[in-house]
Amino acid sequence: MIYVTHQQTIRRAHQRARRGIVVTVNELERKKRREGDVTAKETEQLFVKYVRTRDPAIREKLILGHQNLVHFLAGKFANRGIPLEDLAQVGMIGLTNAVDRFDPERGLHFSTYATPTILGEIRRHFRDKGWQLKVPRRLQELNMAASRTSEMMSAEFGRPPTIQEVAARIGATEEETLEAIEMGNAYDTVPLDAPIQAQGESAPLTLAEFLGEEDASLRRIETYGDLRAAIESLEPREKAIIYYRFFRDLSQTQVAARLNISQMHVSRLQTKAIKRLRELLEARS
Repeated sequence: MIYVTHQQTIRRAHQRARRGIVVTVNELERKKRREGDVTAKETEQLFVKYVRTRDPAIREKLILGHQNLVHFLAGKFANRGIPLEDLAQVGMIGLTNAVDRFDPERGLHFSTYATPTILGEIRRHFRDKGWQLKVPRRLQELNMAASRTSEMMSAEFGRPPTIQEVAARIGATEEETLEAIEMGNAYDTVPLDAPIQAQGESAPLTLAEFLGEEDASLRRIETYGDLRAAIESLEPREKAIIYYRFFRDLSQTQVAARLNISQMHVSRLQTKAIKRLRELLEARS
């Protein structure tokens, strides 16, 4: 048996906090990536030719040139019960559809247009293959409809649609649409007593055995003070969202109701706040 000292526990917590207390920062926005194996300029030129000629060779070059985008997005869903290779194949379907439907005259970067389409295919694959909780059939259908509609409206508007816009398009109430979207998280759940074969252990452990105990002394570590100071520097609404989401453990829907804004607005403000917190913590380190 390996014993972990109190100081080691604090040091590990410190290191995790330095990396950021949450890992939901949108990496596509945080990192300015090249578009796969072809640059944005090359992509633009290829699409001008493809729209005019519909040359299969150009189409193939566009698809193969953006495989990196597919693998990057598929990697966000790793370790959720479906092999990464399968997710990449599903993502390639979304990429192919995006290439066929993209209109360069609309002024969008191809990666901006393709990302929701690729993610939509991957998420749809999870919904088709991975429902683990007993979710009413109507909510499953609404979830799929909301996802498809959101992808199409994102491409149509050049921005994510609001819950109200999605609900109106699919003919459901805002409450039904929000509930269906929330239910989309009900896949690939794993019970706490599920056995896990850990390296070096003769008998399988369970997830519950990996849960740590609350240690009040961790509040005294330097990073906790840095984090509190960083949170205090946020805008009032961003600060409220961080408080409700990560200190009160409320869902985005519940936070939206308390702040009288849409769930999608909560999501955008949360992403912005987390990005700001990460920047502040990295600057202090």
